[in-house]
Amino acid sequence: MSEFFNAGGIMMIPLILSSIVAVVVILSLFLTLRKDKVLPEGLAINALHIAKTGKLSKDQIEGVRETALLGQVLATGLENLAQPRHVMKDAIEESGRHVVHAMDKYMTTLGTVAAIAPLLGLLGTVVGMISVFSVITAQGVGSPTELAGGISQALVTTAFGIGIAVPALIAHRYFRGLITNYAIEMERESMRLLGVTPLLNRRPSEASPKKPLNNAAAARSAAARKAAVGVQGVQA
Repeated sequence: MSEFFNAGGIMMIPLILSSIVAVVVILSLFLTLRKDKVLPEGLAINALHIAKTGKLSKDQIEGVRETALLGQVLATGLENLAQPRHVMKDAIEESGRHVVHAMDKYMTTLGTVAAIAPLLGLLGTVVGMISVFSVITAQGVGSPTELAGGISQALVTTAFGIGIAVPALIAHRYFRGLITNYAIEMERESMRLLGVTPLLNRRPSEASPKKPLNNAAAARSAAARKAAVGVQGVQA
């Protein structure tokens, strides 16, 4: 194995570092994007039950928030239950964007490794071919041993770069799809809170219509109007 790395030359250093970064990021994403860390079973139902009671405490909201990533979005919805529907919806969507960003923060690193690993391998290939032509220029083609060193460097770095890029790209596509599915599911679960109308968010009832006057009151009102008309006629 050491001979394999030695054959690749100096370009093996950035390639090895890239492979270490890719492994660390992939393992970290596997741990942080587990379903029980993002969308645990029963959390949305629990938050919906708390919202329907209309009696919210800070401890309940913090308990929902600290459970999982979905809990952060649901806790924001619970905090804004007393607000108008559009305000609550905007708050939930903003919290959802923050949560998606938190899930997505290592994806750029993984995508970068998948993109630059083949380029580093290609650079090693170019360096190896330069070495081959340098030997040919200095000694001609009569020294196969010297030529083999440059060719080996070109082939080893290319193979190693592709070997890093392929699993990194597969993992990047997998986690990208997983994050997208999580984001859609979190939006669906959190938007269920918009259908809850607790007592503190109910609109006041419309003003009751005026009661009609009874017959006696109506007669007195009509007599008063006639008297007023008669007075106005006398004055005229």
